[in-house]
Amino acid sequence: METLSGTRLDMPGADAVLYEDAFTDPAALFRAVEAEADWHCEDITIFGRTHAMPRLICWMGDMPYRYSGLTHAPAPFSPAVQAARSVAEKLSEAHFNGVLLNLYRDDRDSMGWHADDEASLGLEPVIASVSLGAVRRMRFKPKPHVNGEAFGVDLPAGSLLVMKGETQANWLHAVPKTAKPVGPRINLTFRKIVAGV
Repeated sequence: METLSGTRLDMPGADAVLYEDAFTDPAALFRAVEAEADWHCEDITIFGRTHAMPRLICWMGDMPYRYSGLTHAPAPFSPAVQAARSVAEKLSEAHFNGVLLNLYRDDRDSMGWHADDEASLGLEPVIASVSLGAVRRMRFKPKPHVNGEAFGVDLPAGSLLVMKGETQANWLHAVPKTAKPVGPRINLTFRKIVAGV
């Protein structure tokens, strides 16, 4: 694989780099990941109300992962996801033992504001986010203690966004619904679990 140069995002108190062409055949990788994953929809409870998560998910890794009050039992890395992990580890210079897969079926599926800052990820986690399929815009906004501006960045198919350092401590991110119809998108967010659930 040739050496890629990424674009550093302008985020005070963060270390985030976008590699727009990390994968040479993202369409084939999308098809393989979609076929290999055991997709399911889970219910989540927010402010006392329970509703279906607005996307399908799958957790692959070496151990369980807990977030949003849910504990996910691990499935082994599939061949396509393992191949993606190798690229993500090389570009991020990190090791990952788990990945959360999200399938956004259409423009109505979304991800609310959050930071990947669970205690199980340790301090200053490295998150490597692979985008496949339809282009979606990820929104960023600073946490209240950070002097920065909200902004958005389009994540094309085959791109890899690497977030390191204090990114999760200082910034929130989201993938909102869109006003125009879009096709399906798969997002793989690689991470390293350093503490048990």
